Amino acid sequence: MINRIHYCCALALFISTTFPILSSASALDNALAPSFNALPAGHNTSYLITDTNTGERLASHNQEQLQAPASTQKLLTALAATLYLPADFQFETTLALSESNHNQDVVITFSGDPLLSRQQLAQLLKTLKQQGIRHLDGNIYLNGKVFSGNEHVAGLPWDILGVCYSAPASSISLEHNCVQGALYSNKPLGQLTRVNVPSHQPIRVTTNATIVDKTQQKAQFCELNLSAKANNHYQLSGCLIQRDKPLPLNFAVQDTVKYTADVIKKELQRTGIRFSGQVLRNDNAQGKVIARHHSKPLSELIDILLKDSDNLIADNLAKTLGRLYYDQAGNFANGTHAIKAILKEKAGLNLDNAVLADGSGLSRNNRLSAAQLNEVLTYIHQHNETLKLLETFPVADQSGTLRYRPSVRKPPLAGNLTAKTGSLYGAANLAGFITTQSGKKLTVVQLVNSYHPIERDSEKPITPAITLFEQAFYTTLYHYDFNRTPNPTVEGKAPNQPQQ
Repeated sequence: MINRIHYCCALALFISTTFPILSSASALDNALAPSFNALPAGHNTSYLITDTNTGERLASHNQEQLQAPASTQKLLTALAATLYLPADFQFETTLALSESNHNQDVVITFSGDPLLSRQQLAQLLKTLKQQGIRHLDGNIYLNGKVFSGNEHVAGLPWDILGVCYSAPASSISLEHNCVQGALYSNKPLGQLTRVNVPSHQPIRVTTNATIVDKTQQKAQFCELNLSAKANNHYQLSGCLIQRDKPLPLNFAVQDTVKYTADVIKKELQRTGIRFSGQVLRNDNAQGKVIARHHSKPLSELIDILLKDSDNLIADNLAKTLGRLYYDQAGNFANGTHAIKAILKEKAGLNLDNAVLADGSGLSRNNRLSAAQLNEVLTYIHQHNETLKLLETFPVADQSGTLRYRPSVRKPPLAGNLTAKTGSLYGAANLAGFITTQSGKKLTVVQLVNSYHPIERDSEKPITPAITLFEQAFYTTLYHYDFNRTPNPTVEGKAPNQPQQ
């Protein structure tokens, strides 16, 4: 952060090179201006603040500019799903029996349930034993015809494909397509790390990452790398600083069919059913259904989606919307088109110029404006009596992704900010509502893009620039006196243009 001694001069220079002069700038824009001084030069920021009850625009900057929305885009997916899907919607997984070549086959049909657990799948398999089946001599077919196309959306960097927040959006989803493990570096410097994955998990992880101290890590420009290979094999390389406690790791399943097939084989063995066939994907397989599993209802899925910013739920819901709206196998393309169409038809929201690549906001190709997100928030607020979506938003210091967000978890913001977060490399966004000290409710969209913190050599903890910005920005909003008489000498100045 710029030294406070040089605050005024530095702020004036920053403002003159960052913000164009806008004749519509308000007193609130000028009051918010100092908060932007916390951000490093080069950021690309837009915001829009309106009175939640009247819709009056109170402050804005570049509100029509398309930005990377990150997970604030989940608001669109949640709203479209709530408007279009029946209130009792649930993902369904079925187990069926069929006869072929005098053998008895099993068909498991998946619908993209993002929360289907190993235990729930095992319970379906136990139905076979209840039917008197002790030996399966046929095949087990996995039917995932409800989705088509790629399981990873375009616009994902290759280096995050192995981590769980980018797990594949597959119709055949199990255990959130994620496996937990741990990496140990509690041995002498120079030795190899040791990785541990629970024995019941059918993935393979190897490591040749070495143990170093901080000085060695810095001198070697070394970091821990993860690469995903075929057959759910993962390779760790690079280095890890020596530490007493293990480093928790999460591995995104790459081959969802193989992972599910391997789990099925293990669970059949645990159930006591001998199996001599193969587990294969066959989207045309069908049979007589003998057991069904239903997911959590839509309202609970939406609650997890928004509070925890769950990418898999968002993308599988988007594909499901594409499937049902267009009556064809769901994919990222028809899913995002369906979201736009549903929001236009049922909510009057025109998002024609928005760029939607997925339902989660994870793709770097997505683009939304602060004005568009404001319209979505306004509709949600105006129709909350029927939608019941505001209750699913994270609340500062209380729930979801805002529970531990350092910029807003302390008074006076704790409990007074309700918003969807959105974070990607270079993006830090919020979209929601704040209740001010005077009781006024504001609708706020903050899209900070091209944010890249300056690297520091100091080992002392440094408060991130985005934290300092958000603390100042939202504290100013909370304390601002909206009843004061505007100062005509500043009403015509741009956001962040200092008074003379």
